[in-house]
Amino acid sequence: MSDKKEFYIKLKGQLEDTTDFPADYMYKFIVPTDGNQLAEVESLFDNKGAVITTKNSKTGKYVSITIVLKLNSADEIISYYKKVEKIKGIISL
Repeated sequence: MSDKKEFYIKLKGQLEDTTDFPADYMYKFIVPTDGNQLAEVESLFDNKGAVITTKNSKTGKYVSITIVLKLNSADEIISYYKKVEKIKGIISL
């Protein structure tokens, strides 16, 4: 089994044990500023009722993105992580 698959299985178990759904979930990502990664992330969460805040790094090479979104299940949370991980250069925190 791949590390990512194991990670998502473990995350799902933790979410189901500790969260009453529907619930607000906070995503945190870091993306480089040299491309359109910020726009890609924003477009994934656009029109979903998400609250998105950004902050530039001191050097201006990266942007941190915080997204709060009300979701109905652990599977829904994980599906967003899987969509986001396809974006080049993104780091999930």
